[in-house]
Amino acid sequence: QGRVVESGGQLVQPGGSLRLSCVLSVSDLFFRSATMDWYRRTAAGGQRELVARVGTEGSQRYADFVRGRFTVSRDNKQKRLYLQMSDLQPDDTATYFCNSDPTGAWGRGTQVTVST
Repeated sequence: QGRVVESGGQLVQPGGSLRLSCVLSVSDLFFRSATMDWYRRTAAGGQRELVARVGTEGSQRYADFVRGRFTVSRDNKQKRLYLQMSDLQPDDTATYFCNSDPTGAWGRGTQVTVST
């Protein structure tokens, strides 16, 4: 198992919802001390773009294209990061990744496909 394992992605219809999760194999201290991010990559080989960020105290920041639809949260005890996504649209189709800030090794991501 790698440093980061994402899960929860699947095929969903437009307007649907999904909850993504990732778990990090890092020390408790590292996770509690790290700002955590969700990224996505919309085309194979393309650059990852920042989707959402949650600080150590729970403060949240979002990219304009998801604000109001996505919610990021963290569970420091389980070293997990979550992304609750609602009102999904075809443009949200992407591979979603989580990582710390600054980034460490990347996981494989989880594929979200929004389509009829």
